[in-house]
Parts: sequence; C-alpha cells; structure tokens
Amino acid sequence: MNAISSDKPENAIHRPEPAVAPGHFAKVAALVVIATVLILWASPPTALVAGIVFALLIGHPFAHWNHHVTKWLLQICVVLLGFGMNLPVVLRLGLNGSLFAAATICATLLLGWWVGRRLALDRKTTTLISVGTAICGGSAIAAVSSVIGASEAEIAVSIGTIFLLNAVALYVFPLAGHLLHLSQAQFGLWAGVAIHDISSVVGAGLSYGPDALQTATAVKLSRTLWIVPLTLAIAFGLGRRKPAGAGAEVSQRAKKFKIAVPWFIGFFLLASLLRSYVPAISEWSPELSGIARRGMILVLFLIGTSLSLRAVRVVGWRTVATGLVLWLFISITSLLAIYGLHLAS
Repeated sequence: MNAISSDKPENAIHRPEPAVAPGHFAKVAALVVIATVLILWASPPTALVAGIVFALLIGHPFAHWNHHVTKWLLQICVVLLGFGMNLPVVLRLGLNGSLFAAATICATLLLGWWVGRRLALDRKTTTLISVGTAICGGSAIAAVSSVIGASEAEIAVSIGTIFLLNAVALYVFPLAGHLLHLSQAQFGLWAGVAIHDISSVVGAGLSYGPDALQTATAVKLSRTLWIVPLTLAIAFGLGRRKPAGAGAEVSQRAKKFKIAVPWFIGFFLLASLLRSYVPAISEWSPELSGIARRGMILVLFLIGTSLSLRAVRVVGWRTVATGLVLWLFISITSLLAIYGLHLAS
C-alpha cells in the first residue's frame, strides 16, 4: 500500500488554492459594466455615489491598485482639460488669486491650530486636516505627512475626513451656487478655493458649466502649487524647534522626506499653450476636452470605490468637527470675498 494516498483527507491541505477567488470574475465584470455605463451617461455626483455604493455592497476587486490608478488617471484628465483652456486666461486667474490664496491658506492653518487645541485633537492630525483643507486635500496630506512623521492611522483619519467632506461638496456646492445665483466665473472661483481635492473641484465645475470648469480648474491648480513652499516651511520649522534629544530623528526624517512636486500642472500649462497658439491642436480641443470630462467621471467612480467601512470607523468626531469647522470657514470666507469683489466691480 502506498504511504501517501490521494483519497486521504489530510492530503487536502496540500492542494493549491484556486488562482482566482470565487466571485472575483463577477466583481470584475460588475466593475467594468458599471464604470462603462457611468462614463457614457452619468454626472459627476452620480459617479461618486455609485462608487461608494459599489464599495460597500460588492467590494473593489483591485483595491490595492485603486489609489495608483486613480492618481494617474486624474492627472491625465487634468492635462487633457488643458487642451480646452486658453493659456492667458488660465495665467490671469492664477495670478489674480495668488494673494487671496496666501491669505486664506494662512488663516485656515491658524484656525486649524486653534480648533485642534480646543478639541484636544493630536497635533499631527490637526496639521494634516488643516493643510488638506487649505490647499488640495489628499495631495497636501500626503506631502506633509512625510515631513511631520505622521502615522498610518493619523493619515487615514485625515484623508477619511477630507473624503467625506469632498463627497458632500460635490453635491452641495452646485446646488448652493444656483440658489445664490452665482455666475459661472464666480462659482468656479468659489469651488477652486473652497473644495478640497481637484477631482471634486473638476466634478463640481462640470456640473455647473464650461466656464465654471475652466475657472475652477485654473484656480485649484494654482493653489496646488502652494504644496511646495508650505512643505519646505514645515520642514524648516521642525528643524528649528526640534526638542532636545530628537535631533537625530528629525535629521533622519529630513533626509528621507520628498516634496511631492505636482509636475502634471506643468503639462497642463503646456497643453493650454498648445491649444492657444497652435491651430492644429485647437481644432482637436473639443474632442480632447470631452475625453477628459468622461475620464473624470471614471475618476470619481474609482474614488468612491476606495471608501471602506474601516475608513469610516476610524474617523472620530473630533477629526470630523475640526475638518467641518475649517471647511465652513474657508467656504463662507471665500464666498463673502467673491460677493465683495462683485459689488466693488
């Protein structure tokens, strides 16, 4: 008799697991079908909600790839949007808003420090939420977290808070803009300043109109450039006021951190330059802009699929309260400033 027999139960533990888990193909098929339908017919808010529902009910079959795919797809779509925008207009909008951007960024950071202390929120989480609200959401959080040595838990609760507020903004801002009778230029300026991530900024602009989209994108991208000086300032500040005995740790962190320079903004400006001064390119700008708009629908769907129940659970009330106060502050302040500029003109 053979020492090993294929019909013995203990041999079951040696059988290789299936390469693909049961139901995986069904999830992939559902993901492809829903994404295709949304790209063809959905609005930005619908795409985001569809992604959230998909994540909670079905689950993302490629969750570990989602962040990288979304990041690159978003940047490609932003560059393609540049082919539909006039470069002089983009530069004028960015330069005109630079002083206002500096003032609102500084005010938001100071308010975040004050609110965080009042709510007894830890310093690193307060910093991450403040820079995420002041500049550009998850991108700013990712850049600054490497400088201050934030833990994965602190990054998770900060990004979770920004995600929830972004989802609300995508619905609330277009509705509020219509109720307040904002022009497309006014709404674009408001959205570019007060909505966190560029994905939701573009989505809100798409919902409001083409001029709102152009203004919102230009304002937000110019604001995104503040990541670089702010990250350098925080790194310099940490180096100046490092506690005794922590010199080696801070020095090591300074050597490791890298500033996430938003290079895609340069390609966006190049695309806008080509559209403005190369007739052959300008003829194709409607088609390229259309591809970018449909691509943003897919981006918002994929962003929605990144939500998980675990991410929701780790966001505490103090974090949400801090993020909400800062968001309301920058939203109301910027809206009042826009009304003031309108009355003065």
